[in-house]
Amino acid sequence: MKRMRNWGVRARVTFVALMPTIVLATLMTATHVSLRLADLDEALLARAQAHARQLAAGSEYAVFSGDLQSLQQLGNALLTADDVLGVAILAADGRLLATAGKPATEWPLAPAAPAPLIHHNGAGRWLRIVEPIASSALPATGGITSLELEPGNASSWQPPPMGTVVVDLSLERLQKRQIELLWIGAGWLLVVALGSLLLVRSMSRSVTGPIRSVAETVQRIGQGRLHERVPVQGGGSLRRLAEGVNEMAERLANVHASMSQRIDDATAQLRARKEEAERANLAKSRFLAAASHDLRQPLHALGLFLSELQQQGLDQRSRRITERISASAEAMESLLDSLLDISRLDAGVLNPAPTHFDLHACLERIAHGYSAAAQARGLRLRLHCPPCRAHTDPHLLERIVSNLVSNAIRYTEQGSVLIACRRRGTRLRIEIRDSGRGIAADEQHIIFQEFVQLDNPERARDKGLGLGLAIVRRLTDLLGLVVELRSAPGRGSVFAIEVPAGTAAEAIRAHDDARALGRLDGLVVLLVSEDVPAERTLTDLLTHWGCDMITARRADDAYALINDGVGPNLLLVDLDGAANGLQLVSDIRTRPGLEALPAVLLGTAAPAETLARIQAEGAQFLHKPVRPARLRALMNRLLSTAEPPGQTPPHTDPAPPA
Repeated sequence: MKRMRNWGVRARVTFVALMPTIVLATLMTATHVSLRLADLDEALLARAQAHARQLAAGSEYAVFSGDLQSLQQLGNALLTADDVLGVAILAADGRLLATAGKPATEWPLAPAAPAPLIHHNGAGRWLRIVEPIASSALPATGGITSLELEPGNASSWQPPPMGTVVVDLSLERLQKRQIELLWIGAGWLLVVALGSLLLVRSMSRSVTGPIRSVAETVQRIGQGRLHERVPVQGGGSLRRLAEGVNEMAERLANVHASMSQRIDDATAQLRARKEEAERANLAKSRFLAAASHDLRQPLHALGLFLSELQQQGLDQRSRRITERISASAEAMESLLDSLLDISRLDAGVLNPAPTHFDLHACLERIAHGYSAAAQARGLRLRLHCPPCRAHTDPHLLERIVSNLVSNAIRYTEQGSVLIACRRRGTRLRIEIRDSGRGIAADEQHIIFQEFVQLDNPERARDKGLGLGLAIVRRLTDLLGLVVELRSAPGRGSVFAIEVPAGTAAEAIRAHDDARALGRLDGLVVLLVSEDVPAERTLTDLLTHWGCDMITARRADDAYALINDGVGPNLLLVDLDGAANGLQLVSDIRTRPGLEALPAVLLGTAAPAETLARIQAEGAQFLHKPVRPARLRALMNRLLSTAEPPGQTPPHTDPAPPA
């Protein structure tokens, strides 16, 4: 029954229709054959008994008179009958009087049987009939008187048999006839089964054909061919089924057409909105580029002027004023850097440069840099980190940790901030713990979005722009790291990241290859700048650092200087548009001896594709306004590595946390 559940409709119909017919035909055939076999057995037995009785009756006088010749003639005459194997006539005392034919077994030499007997051998191959030869009634003058009869038995008394007739019959013809009957019955059964099968298959086709047609049509409709229809045939349930499927397909086709039209309309609307959003995003990018250009130019000049002014001999009051001006300029520059960093990270133009470095020194530098800010808010900033080395991009990791520390200090009112690091197998776990107000569980997933500040609805500028954690999330994704957050209201927060551990040998090799910040005496710098105030300020600043400055206002002037034999050690380009500056760098590097000339491009902004070309060329890009410390660090790094173009790790220009 379990297997029948997996059968199809046609197989089930065939089985249900064929099985009763075969069972009924089998029963009828078996009954008929068994009855015919029984009739044959009875007929043979009756015929054998008739032969035996006739012979017994015909042998009575011959046995009585002792006429053996007549007995032999009677035996020979019976031998001509069908299936008779042998005949024997025995006297009352068991003497053999006459025989004919060949008996199936030895003739019984025993007194005459008082009643007829039937013997079958075990194999059923022959039959023996034993019939007594009864004597006729005696005359009244015989030797038995009425005085010898027992009272009450006068009417039932029979004289003893005079002898015995034995007839053996062969059963082979009967067995052959039985086998023929069996074969005939099996043949009729086979004919009935085949006929029934053909009839059932014909009927099943008429029943399952429409069902299979419906199933195939439904399958095609399910594959999306909604124009398919079921041919309506037959009547009753099959007709209603076909009409129902056709009605369903018609409705599906109508719904599909309606949904397709709606999807097309929605797609057109989404496409229009996408184009509108792209135009708005392009307009925003142009606005940011223009605004940053207009803001960075004076900030760039202001930063250079302040740097040069701070190197002059000033009294205490003037120095305090310049420090406040410098702090304000750096805060404004930090806000601009955060906005531009988000766009650069989204554009995917930053490529990590993993290396082995001293993680303890990196975290110690971050803690030292934020100790004054923590002390100003009355917080204790602590560092717990054993000597260890990490393998990742040190600049990007420092930016991540700096943003997390700055965020912890900003949102902690009292208590402490802890920077901790511990080893976990082959990785180092860095945690920034604070005792601040904490973050609710339903708000933890939104704090990494842009411009989200949970406790700054008035958008106070002293709390930043809400871009610090957004930059952290993008930087960790760029490095293949994961930021973990555990926090609860009133119990502080824990931000954690895990970085691969580095090896001491590689860290020492990387440290030996780096050039320490120092003097730049005798360094020949070719400065190409269209911004006159910036050109003058940069010239004064680099001259103060000990560099030999060569300036050019246009690209043609720079080509002329190179053609005159000027061989700079560093190229600074500040032209209108980073693409123009990159073209100048590429042209100068085609000159003999200048193929590996280090180059730095200065600009307010650059498209993502231009930044990718700058990195592919092996040049570096610094956003304006340029911080003197950052420019000097980059110059030292470029001059210390002195790698060919295209092999220098890209400068990420990290900005302070927002």
